[in-house]
Amino acid sequence: MSLAKNVEFLRHLPKVNGINGLRDFGWGTRQALHSPLAEITGFGANPGDLRMFAYVPENLQPAPALVVVLHGCGQTAAGYDLGAGWSMLAQHYGFALLMPEQQYSNNGQGCFNWFNPEDTTRDSGEACSIRQMIARMVSDHKIDTRRIYVTGLSAGGAMTTVMLATYPEIFAAGAVIAGLPFGVATNVREALNGMFQTPAHPAGELGDLVRNASHHKGPWPKLSVWHGSADRTVNPANANEILKQWLDVHQLPPAPMSEGTVDSYPHHIWWNADGETIVESYTITNMAHGTPLGVADNDQRYGAEGAFLIEAGISSSHHIVNFFGLTEWIRPSQKIAKDISAKDISQDASKSTAKSATRKTPKPAAAPRQAAKKAPVPPAPAPEVTTILWPLANPHREPPQPSQRGVIDVSDVITRALTAAGLLK
Repeated sequence: MSLAKNVEFLRHLPKVNGINGLRDFGWGTRQALHSPLAEITGFGANPGDLRMFAYVPENLQPAPALVVVLHGCGQTAAGYDLGAGWSMLAQHYGFALLMPEQQYSNNGQGCFNWFNPEDTTRDSGEACSIRQMIARMVSDHKIDTRRIYVTGLSAGGAMTTVMLATYPEIFAAGAVIAGLPFGVATNVREALNGMFQTPAHPAGELGDLVRNASHHKGPWPKLSVWHGSADRTVNPANANEILKQWLDVHQLPPAPMSEGTVDSYPHHIWWNADGETIVESYTITNMAHGTPLGVADNDQRYGAEGAFLIEAGISSSHHIVNFFGLTEWIRPSQKIAKDISAKDISQDASKSTAKSATRKTPKPAAAPRQAAKKAPVPPAPAPEVTTILWPLANPHREPPQPSQRGVIDVSDVITRALTAAGLLK
């Protein structure tokens, strides 16, 4: 039976409880957790009806950075924090942490509604609720508005691309783990097609989806993309589509400027004419759907294994914090830039249907330009050079698939992935 013929059947199934281990997707969500996160209320109109959790360490830096972390399906803020180690990182490096949480009344599987136009449009639904939470954190903790970042797993990764596209002036950078590009799905059928088939779109078409999501004209957020090559829930080819989308937005070439390995995994880098890394990607070979865990470069372990929190010998959370520039003391930028005040941000976000902001938050880096033919090498030493592995070597190549000679329960596979993405009602 084809994928399309399964859609209507699956939509009429009762809500799945625990199919293929998805009951435990949110590792620790149904048990009492000792969590440092505190719930915050009264952060705005909250049109998406989300819950707000935050952690502010005692050693918070002056004018601190803020990292927004979006959990996956079936997870809670506390469960994903414990598994991925974000509050430990916040305490270690002195940044503020914001972890929005989905409510099961909004989505039966606890997923952010990354495919629902009402929740993925600027100043509307869940995207607006997260924006209002950021405004509350900026107001309460004097956040440096040039250092606001967002990351997420799976449905949270897809919602990360939503936030980067709809509010690009707010974020300096983002990181997507096992997610999907912005704007490729506006209904259930398109979402399923994106997850399983992942049709290749022209780079310009993908880039236009981002450019048309707001009135912002740049500079654009930097991006780190992570995906397991054995992911059967969200096709690994989605990593290629995300890269195509944001390379087009940044006007960077398709071919990476640096190809190497980090902790034995393929790592590709694109930088601008100033030598600043703008886009990077990690392919975690032979890893299934989830967040890769491991001992960090500082010999610390952040997070703990669980369902969809996978020991892979690489600490994605720590690498992402490093990509955000938060592993060292951040000196105030010496560049002259026009900044948005915390008051302006708070007032702007309090209007759930406000018009797009006309002022833009400057980033520490200069506006990205097309890389020069001989772009300067970044100051960090290049990792060991290795052969480019799929999916980056050929963006149009089909991802590895299970052998067609075996017996595959297509309905079971679709149901499992549909549940994980929050599409099964």
